[in-house]
Amino acid sequence: MLAAAQDYYQGLMDYLDNRLSAMEGRMQLWHGQNQRYNSEQQDFKKLTTERVEGLKKDYTALFKQLHLTEVRVYRTEREMEYVETWTTPRACVRPRDRVLERGEWSLRERPLPEGEGEGWEEVPALVSDCEDIISGIRSVKILKRAGGPKGTWTPDPKSSKVYIFNGTSGDTLFQFKSVRDFSNSSGLDSSSSIKLHVEWTGPGSAVYNNHLYYVTHAEEVQVVKFDLTRGFLTDLAMFPLASVSPVYSLNPETVADLSADDKGLWLLFSSSENEPNINLAKLELSTLDIEQIWDTGCPRENAEAAFVVCGVVYVVYNTPLPSRSRVQCVFDVNGVVQNEEAPLIYFPRRFGAHSSLKYNPEEKQLYGWDDGYQIIYRLIMKRKMLARRRG
Repeated sequence: MLAAAQDYYQGLMDYLDNRLSAMEGRMQLWHGQNQRYNSEQQDFKKLTTERVEGLKKDYTALFKQLHLTEVRVYRTEREMEYVETWTTPRACVRPRDRVLERGEWSLRERPLPEGEGEGWEEVPALVSDCEDIISGIRSVKILKRAGGPKGTWTPDPKSSKVYIFNGTSGDTLFQFKSVRDFSNSSGLDSSSSIKLHVEWTGPGSAVYNNHLYYVTHAEEVQVVKFDLTRGFLTDLAMFPLASVSPVYSLNPETVADLSADDKGLWLLFSSSENEPNINLAKLELSTLDIEQIWDTGCPRENAEAAFVVCGVVYVVYNTPLPSRSRVQCVFDVNGVVQNEEAPLIYFPRRFGAHSSLKYNPEEKQLYGWDDGYQIIYRLIMKRKMLARRRG
């Protein structure tokens, strides 16, 4: 009986020993597999790290190449601007304006060759009759860089003085004796400053016949008339709008834009936030009364600026990321020039986007403010009636 019990327990011990040996073998196998997996994981991590470092180096090299390309493109644009200054096209009209370039730009008009421009009536481009429309940009002068990214600069068409509004609001106006004086100055600090009793808002001011016209608004839009000769406010008129909203979507600081031309004073505005188009109002110079209002049909969306020449509104468009500005919508209060017939005018590529464009009817030039640069665009003009005399 005792021997049988001993055989039973001995068999049980052998069974347990075999089971433990099998478990130890499996544990050794799992341990080996775990070490192999861990080694593979370390190798994969090392490989991934090397690949990431390589991608970082490639990204850095690509970024440097893009930066060098950007510098080259910038230099090429500057060289093209220089070439454009000396190789600008001639026009078929005879503007009598001059621009600062060693006293004046050395451009002279020449008659069209025989047979060129057939079907068009060649007439003197007189500002007084105010029958001109813009057909192109003759040449460009980057005069200076003074002030912040946004602002307005404009001469008084009836005098040689130049006025500068730095920024998008303030109570100070900077005055220079002439364009030459401004060009030769060290900056705005060397100017004569004028303190205004009412703060101006937005780069939408205009100067005409020794008077400053500008916009101010808090809860409502007001047009202010300021006598620059005597130095005091002469008139203030409330402009009735349903709500205050930007007239140009790309320049939200401009709630209304004043423009002066041969026919007088104009105001570009938006009647409400829901109004998709730019509206135009003719203002009486002495009283600031509204004589007439038009819907130009030109959309506010992607508009950056506008100006008026001989009763024709030219709206300049761009893209949210500043590209090349272009006149893409035209409205004539007399209905002579149709938008479909007006030429599509592109501005030369500059630094960013215009915060303001002001027309000088005495010189037939635009004064633009582009990312802190003061620019003069010399225009090519033609008679309005010529737009209908094709063929």
